[in-house]
Amino acid sequence: QVQLVESGGGLVQPGGSLRLSCGASGINLNDYSVAWFRQAPGKEREGVSCISSYNNRTRVGDSMLGRFSIARDNGKVYLQMDNLLPEDTADYYCAAMDHVYCWFKQGMYDYWGQGTQVTVSS
Repeated sequence: QVQLVESGGGLVQPGGSLRLSCGASGINLNDYSVAWFRQAPGKEREGVSCISSYNNRTRVGDSMLGRFSIARDNGKVYLQMDNLLPEDTADYYCAAMDHVYCWFKQGMYDYWGQGTQVTVSS
């Protein structure tokens, strides 16, 4: 049975940083393209960042450019979030896809975590 587990969420002040991690059991994340999505209250889920399994090419959502980055390390995938804004408040989910390149099409992802909550507030 495959499980993805996110961690690292919490409460942070505007301008602060958080690093989310995504780990997996049942699969090797290095063999999968992995994405982070987020869903704020009352809004649709949106793509945040993703990393391809083939060449570790990354993508970052437009509103996160220059603030968020994604990386693999030791079998996990990390989302580094800097200069956080109140509008970054959301539940953050990691997802894994058995494809060499990553996309922000949610339906293409095979496995999802339960999410971790990020709250940006003073």
